[in-house]
Amino acid sequence: MTCALTIRPKPELQNLDPFLMLDEFSVSPPAGFPGHPHRGFETVTYMLQGAFTHQDFAGHKGTIRTGDVQWMTAGRGIVHSEMPVGPGTHKGLQLWINLSSKDKLVEPRYQELLHENIPKAEKDGVSVTILAGESMGVKSQIFTRTPTMYLDFTLKPGSEHHQPIPEPWNAFVYIVEGGGAFGSPDSTTPAHHCLVLGPGEGLSVWNKSSKPLRFVLIGGQPINEPVVQYGPFVMNTKTEIMQAYQDYQLGRNGFERAGQWSSK
Repeated sequence: MTCALTIRPKPELQNLDPFLMLDEFSVSPPAGFPGHPHRGFETVTYMLQGAFTHQDFAGHKGTIRTGDVQWMTAGRGIVHSEMPVGPGTHKGLQLWINLSSKDKLVEPRYQELLHENIPKAEKDGVSVTILAGESMGVKSQIFTRTPTMYLDFTLKPGSEHHQPIPEPWNAFVYIVEGGGAFGSPDSTTPAHHCLVLGPGEGLSVWNKSSKPLRFVLIGGQPINEPVVQYGPFVMNTKTEIMQAYQDYQLGRNGFERAGQWSSK
């Protein structure tokens, strides 16, 4: 039996408010992400290949497949597992988005959309799947507590596009497939690289290669609050982190069911 788990966290995103992390994961059974807790932020799981089943200590269970997205607000507390479904390699992107202090202890919430129900647009050789935000006049159905855009672009060879980004949002690009010119037609960035964007009126991109270019553009409104992280807990102070850890250990303040639950 083979076991493979590859995660590529993006160090470029450290301190890129409101983002905490982007992971590109590649998992083969029996590897996966067994039961673990979260508090104080959101996780966005976008499947690029295969399928993952999610279940938590509140009884929620669901499976997302290629092209589906799960937007989970952990809020005051979630203990959940994320495991691949079936043989083969399962790939995706998981984004962690911080929550403001007023939202860190909200009740947990899930938003799950199937690929066919996610808004899309296409023009002049450019297609976009709109997980969050707006592009080409089409808006997402996802509610974002922290104002966020999450766009999955594919550019055919020879095409170009300009995407506005609200000011003063922070934004970055992650190239999934192919290579493209971002910001200048004379530059080229290959697949599996991350580009943090500087201030400006948006993103201009050109595909000057002979193959399709696929990338995600992710942007968000800065929260401008202190960030203290301890593993799966993200709060504003060390005292709040200690409280979160104690709540999880003692099964209280949102983690009451933690001790009686285990993923199947």
